[in-house]
Amino acid sequence: MSLKKNDVIELEITGFSSEGSGVGHYDGQAVFVNGTAAGDTAECVIIKAKKNYAIGKLQNILKASPDRIIPDCPVFPRCGGCQYRHISYEAEKRIKTDKVRDAFKRIGHLDTIPLDAVGADSTERYRNKAQFPVETANGRLLAGFYAPFSHRVIDCKDCLLQPPEFADILRIVAKWCEKYKIPTYDEATHKGLLRHIYIRKAFNTGEIMVCLVINGDRIFKSEELISALTKANSNIKTVLLNFNTEDTNVIMGKKEKVLYGKGYIEDILCGKRFRISPLSFYQVNHAQAEKLYNQAAEFAITPDTKVLLDMYCGAGTIGLTMADRVNSLIGVEIVPEAVEDAKINAKLNNAENARFICADAAEAAKTLENEGIHPDTVILDPPRKGCERSLLETVVKMDPRRIVYVSCDPATLARDLAILEENGYKTQTAIPFDLFPRTVHIECVTYLIKE
Repeated sequence: MSLKKNDVIELEITGFSSEGSGVGHYDGQAVFVNGTAAGDTAECVIIKAKKNYAIGKLQNILKASPDRIIPDCPVFPRCGGCQYRHISYEAEKRIKTDKVRDAFKRIGHLDTIPLDAVGADSTERYRNKAQFPVETANGRLLAGFYAPFSHRVIDCKDCLLQPPEFADILRIVAKWCEKYKIPTYDEATHKGLLRHIYIRKAFNTGEIMVCLVINGDRIFKSEELISALTKANSNIKTVLLNFNTEDTNVIMGKKEKVLYGKGYIEDILCGKRFRISPLSFYQVNHAQAEKLYNQAAEFAITPDTKVLLDMYCGAGTIGLTMADRVNSLIGVEIVPEAVEDAKINAKLNNAENARFICADAAEAAKTLENEGIHPDTVILDPPRKGCERSLLETVVKMDPRRIVYVSCDPATLARDLAILEENGYKTQTAIPFDLFPRTVHIECVTYLIKE
């Protein structure tokens, strides 16, 4: 019998969905229940019923999973920032390891079995970047995160994933907004000024960036806000406005204005200095990123590695950490601003052997081919959607001995590895790294060689 909305059922939770909800089966039908854990027996009410699945809302835990712990966050699970705050970290690492292994087997049909996930030394206060949506309610500025599957802001100014300084900054901005009645952006009417509060911290140097994303071109009493921020924290080195006047759910606009400081901060990663501007890609977990990059270098650099090609190089971060161990580093990136950052970062680190090309993969490959350059190792570090097939085919034509693939999505990673294996490369080792404790996300570095 198919489930119907408002049915109340007893459900044994046997696993997790890719979004972090508990999953059980009732009369053969999959039921997803947020806030449950594998091993729970739960009473839940059905809030959505479809032909092949249903979504339930947790009412009571009848029998608790041995992995279950008491959440230490007052807004979990109403806030959509974390998914695994109700289970032990050991259980979370097992789930993430299984997620990568399942993708390799089910999606990629690969023989390689990924190793156990490398856990973080700390699961708290690790994020160096946060983008807080804002909303006004009864004259108060709410800043925090969206509730799951909505754009309703849950006020959480002191998130346990963020440095404590971020909470102080949010309170100062909130006080300024409330004092001068700064209107927050309304997605329905496309009116209002303040859209997001964006903060970055360089964990090694301590430098902090504060950026207000606005639906306009100026803010009121900016000098007063800057004064309050910099008096409260001398590590705030720059304050910016980012302009986003589009009817979009994309957070950042393409242009910004510096109100205070140089418009960027600097950090040290793997012994190298990097400039971080508002639109720069920079791994959010500094400590875990160093572990991941060191492992990537161990795969990429061998005694015969002379030419290293870093595709999707962004601001050059991963390639520049290896530049002093090769004759030539070539970075390829299609975003002009990122390429400019990469060139600056090369100068900061005296990497005279580094070169950065602003082009898509096919153009860059043609340029390198015309110059007679053939990389020994190619690093792929694409966004979540993975690599285009055409890019993978371009890499194969370059005929590198080794490919190191850094991925933040096991499903697209497994898909792309299967394509590379079809074209003569064999996956040797895959190691997940947990850069995102308490969330569903997992990073993975994979090593392939030419057969």
